[in-house]
Amino acid sequence: MALQKGDFILINYTAKVKETNEVFDTTSEEVAKKEHLHKEGEIYEPNLVVVGEGWVLKALDDSLTTMEINKPATVEIPPDKGFGQRDPEKVRRVSLKQLLAKEINPVIGARIEYQGKMASVRSIGAGRVLLDFNPPLAGKTLIYDVTVNKKLESNEEKIGALIHRRIPVVEENNFKLTIQDTSLTIDMPEAAFYIEGIQIAKRGIAMDIQKFIPDLAETKFVETFKAEPKPAPAGPTPAPEAQASAP
Repeated sequence: MALQKGDFILINYTAKVKETNEVFDTTSEEVAKKEHLHKEGEIYEPNLVVVGEGWVLKALDDSLTTMEINKPATVEIPPDKGFGQRDPEKVRRVSLKQLLAKEINPVIGARIEYQGKMASVRSIGAGRVLLDFNPPLAGKTLIYDVTVNKKLESNEEKIGALIHRRIPVVEENNFKLTIQDTSLTIDMPEAAFYIEGIQIAKRGIAMDIQKFIPDLAETKFVETFKAEPKPAPAGPTPAPEAQASAP
């Protein structure tokens, strides 16, 4: 059955630049290591996408409705449907001294923030630095090798995926879900209690559920703190055995 707008799916993909075959994004840890893109702490796994919600490039999003589950597909995205054409007016030279005064030490190929905008360092010479404010992939034709791994059907699966999208560092099955009429209760695992930004993540989860599963009018998060078990009381110290009398 063809995928439709609003479907919850898990996808694996590897994205590269057609002109150079350079991989710039992937959900595969093996590919990330091979292409020297691997980042410590990054979670490599199938990504949740709600078809039509713009969670991926629009051209890729639009093509998802033509794909079949577990059947690899290749999507070619021209610059005008990707990151746009390169604009020569967004390339400018600035003083190296000016950058250093702002504690910016430019290195060729690096991305830096200058005057509130991100730029790539193209060249350095004669006290000047050539900065390119175009997106790094502007003017490039992109190739996405995509596989739709799974379509999520039940509300429990969808809720679990929405939670994992916001709190990826905790295993999805550690959250206990209870649905009663129009109320959802999410029992939080202790591993999630002290994650930085957890309150913002919970708010995002509640808003996602309200949007995608409107039948659930209420979302509750439960955090249960259990007392540490008390050590068993020590018993009476046995008296030392009486020494036998010498004959």
